[in-house]
Amino acid sequence: MTAAAEPGPPAGWANLGLDIVSAGRVRELIREHGEPFLARLLTERELADCRTADGINVLAVCGRIAAKEAAFKTLRVADSILPWLDIEVRKAPGGWPLIELHGRAARLADEAGVSGITVSISHDVDYAVAVGAPIPVA
Repeated sequence: MTAAAEPGPPAGWANLGLDIVSAGRVRELIREHGEPFLARLLTERELADCRTADGINVLAVCGRIAAKEAAFKTLRVADSILPWLDIEVRKAPGGWPLIELHGRAARLADEAGVSGITVSISHDVDYAVAVGAPIPVA
């Protein structure tokens, strides 16, 4: 006798991902390890998007870190380390965030039946939050 397949999610259901990041914690990491530490989490294009005339915009960094975590959570991957540089948060021409998946992140999404991930980011005072939702393969 074979085990019955697990039932799929109901119509309209999505694996949402949510994350919150403390700007204080990110500032502490930058103090301890320097700005080059951020290159382990953000791509060169993301870091460029986070730079201002005054230096790095820590809340923008926090928003991208939260978005990457939220996007990864939508894939529901067990026992896997987040592929930080394979999930890229870009700015659309209108200013809203877009998720681009590369390398291992793209393969994980494909295995999960996900063609892309939508994300929303918000920041206030000392925290950034992001929520992500998968776009199923049509």
